[in-house]
Amino acid sequence: MESGNSSGGGARSILLVHGRDFKPAEQAFVEISLAALRFGIQRDYEDHVDAYDMIVKDCAYYGDLTNALLESHGKHYDEKLDLGDRNSSLSDLKAIPARKRFGIRQYDRLPGKSALREFAADVAAPVLGALGLTMPLVRCVSKDCAEYLSGKTDYAQRVRERVRTKLCKMLDRGDQVLLMTHGLGCIVAYEVLWQLSHGAEFKDQYGGAKVDTWLTLGAPLGDTHIRKRLLGAKHVVGERFPTNVITWHNVAAEDDYMCHDNTLADDFKKMMNQRVVSAVHDHHVYNLAVRYGKSNPHSSVGYYIHPRVAKIVADWMLASGVEEAPKYTS
Repeated sequence: MESGNSSGGGARSILLVHGRDFKPAEQAFVEISLAALRFGIQRDYEDHVDAYDMIVKDCAYYGDLTNALLESHGKHYDEKLDLGDRNSSLSDLKAIPARKRFGIRQYDRLPGKSALREFAADVAAPVLGALGLTMPLVRCVSKDCAEYLSGKTDYAQRVRERVRTKLCKMLDRGDQVLLMTHGLGCIVAYEVLWQLSHGAEFKDQYGGAKVDTWLTLGAPLGDTHIRKRLLGAKHVVGERFPTNVITWHNVAAEDDYMCHDNTLADDFKKMMNQRVVSAVHDHHVYNLAVRYGKSNPHSSVGYYIHPRVAKIVADWMLASGVEEAPKYTS
């Protein structure tokens, strides 16, 4: 874990929540993730690296739970190969010289680039949802997502507990929090935020706490059938949404099938109507990560190092008085 001043009293903190599928051991995974995030800041906002280094950074890691779940379904994981490929992907991304190179021209040159999975998700989701087949499809594609959303084990509760424990620790210190979540981690974080806002066990202590900025990367929250399964979805409007996020930024990459509905401002506009969030901003990007020789637009490393993410983090730091950073234009 990388950390700076943890004395609390308004310290700035970043909490990462990872997504689905097998994950390397916690320390190695967090090192790669934070290296990607730091490089994006260094590349685009070099004057702010020292300030970034002073920020407390932590990760709500539940990869061990997911790995055990997937292995119980007969899946095999080669951790050394995965780590090697993640590091190779990061090295290639670090070699891109400037933020202006993260555009469609470079994306179209990536090996194995295909919009097929996102297209299939766009076409199939409404039909399968109407037929009640959404979860069987999810179960075929992602055992861990299916188990989280509708499983009979305690996997979902244990994953939420990991995230809730880390987030509450920061809120207890009075930190100004940037919550950065990826893929399935966006669903987990949403439900934890809802629990802290409305759950009988938590609302008295945390109902008034606020997360400065929530940054979702490759979030599946735009899917209608996913939203119907979220905690609070069946409650009255006044209790349906989390009330503890000030600003929400959603970054979605072209062809990322996990966020085939890649805008969230329209799906969660009732949160703004109820004034329980200040703003929901959608950002469309091109994720240039290559995994195992093919374009992987859902790659967390590709999101973390992206100029749009670097700008959002830099803008969040600016709120504490860091000098103005250069503007990023997509």
